[in-house]
Amino acid sequence: MPSEKPSFESKAFLEQHIQSTLDFYKPNVLDLNGGFFQHFHDDGHVYDNHTRHLVSSTRFIFNYAQSARYFSNQQHKSWVKHGLDYLQTAHYQADTGGYAWLINDQPEKSRQQKVIDATNHCYGLAFVMVAGSTALLAEVDEGKHYIESAWDLMSEHFWDTEQTLYADEANADFSIISPYRGQNANMHACEGLIWAYHATEDQRYLDRALQIADAVCHRLASQADGLIWEHYTGDWQIDWEYNKQDPKHLFRPWGFQPGHQTEWAKLLCQLHKLAPKQSWLLSRAVALFDVALETAWDHVNGGICYGFAPDKSICDDDKYFWVQAESFAAAYRLYKLTGEEKYLSWYQKIWNYSWQHMVDHKHGAWFRILTVDNQKIEPFKSPAGKTDYHTMGACYEVLGEL
Repeated sequence: MPSEKPSFESKAFLEQHIQSTLDFYKPNVLDLNGGFFQHFHDDGHVYDNHTRHLVSSTRFIFNYAQSARYFSNQQHKSWVKHGLDYLQTAHYQADTGGYAWLINDQPEKSRQQKVIDATNHCYGLAFVMVAGSTALLAEVDEGKHYIESAWDLMSEHFWDTEQTLYADEANADFSIISPYRGQNANMHACEGLIWAYHATEDQRYLDRALQIADAVCHRLASQADGLIWEHYTGDWQIDWEYNKQDPKHLFRPWGFQPGHQTEWAKLLCQLHKLAPKQSWLLSRAVALFDVALETAWDHVNGGICYGFAPDKSICDDDKYFWVQAESFAAAYRLYKLTGEEKYLSWYQKIWNYSWQHMVDHKHGAWFRILTVDNQKIEPFKSPAGKTDYHTMGACYEVLGEL
């Protein structure tokens, strides 16, 4: 670890940190045959050439679209087009209109053989919308198609007009909708809709983002003393038992997720800037952030623990990279909106912990997961889903407020 602690509020520091993260991926990420490689060891070499996840495919597009926008990086603008092409030729399924969740992309396989999992996830479509929106903002006109494609699919197959929430998943041809309901897909749908509004200025995207935020942060949270639980039954009642035996599930862990409370706080702050007359957005952001940090901050080892139970005891004490990143972004947003020094203090505290433990100062980017006492668990910097979209996105978030 470097001996000197940087100024975490410095524009130069945040820009340099984004660039150093991009540098970690740069040598090996681009697959000239299509899309991006998605599985990286700590030192940056690729350990799986073939498996492609929709979430990684779309998040890499976000990474390079943001770089093209902010740094005027023309190479990354071409990589955005490269990534969108792969969405169309590999993930998109022309016969059903859906986007395959998981692909085994080997040259010798036929297109049909490449699909490992054709399930349509609202979570995945939300990131198709994020990818399309940030691409369009980077002046890649093809991005507009993916905003509209995701909107149409989500509206037709997942939107519940009465509940003003999205269902979670469907089979390959959308003929069967799973009874599972989850807040996570709705949270990222809200994120995607905010991006779509920025990219198009189409009011329908902002209106729906506000509907979802209200449904999750008021109606659903009212079932859990104001906090946001992850899992619900088909009629949107809390399912307290879902994945209780699998609390470390990658996308659907049991327990309250402090990182999702703070991620919602960030989104509510974003919405407050777009709809400032809706004062509840800021008050709910404050409440969610305050409880999450009060409950999940590790006063012994530092950092924010991954999950806590309904009685507020810690049920997963591992430290995940994205939880720290989303939380420092939320903290800075809250500081700028409220002027309260405690949020600037949290921003500095979370960054200081992350700089000391989560950032890989030898190879670059952030470690994915650490034990409660901040020891590495695995040698994989970026398995499926992790592209450092959270960390760079959080830095851009703060840069936008400086």
